[in-house]
Amino acid sequence: MTLTRDRKSELLAGARLFDGVDADGMERIAAVAVQVDFPANHVIARQGDIGTGFFVVVEGAVRVVRDGETVATIGPGDFFGELSVLDGRPRTASVIADGPTTCLALPTWDFEAVLRDEPSVAIAILRELAGRLRDLTEADRH
Repeated sequence: MTLTRDRKSELLAGARLFDGVDADGMERIAAVAVQVDFPANHVIARQGDIGTGFFVVVEGAVRVVRDGETVATIGPGDFFGELSVLDGRPRTASVIADGPTTCLALPTWDFEAVLRDEPSVAIAILRELAGRLRDLTEADRH
């Protein structure tokens, strides 16, 4: 089923990434977000490839696989693809649909525009990246 702009806005608003974004901001993000439906086991992002998009899972789940090992499973409201989009370097992991999965995708140029126009999204991404870095750093100590 194709998502309406209002439904996209509603789904995106449910993601913690977009906490603090007002209704107008959510409408702008929803206007550029593209619905992408993936069948089970579809490789959405491939480790080593240069990323051209940022994704928010809105339905279903995905596995994050690094060097053949599943390192995380993420679901609705979670996001992936930000690192490669931000730094232009190859993806650090593959992301595979764990079953039928729907994502809202933002191509790099739209993602960058959202970060410029919606500082709260940029702050949320920085917080998430800092948390991931902290988790990795603390895991190495134990």
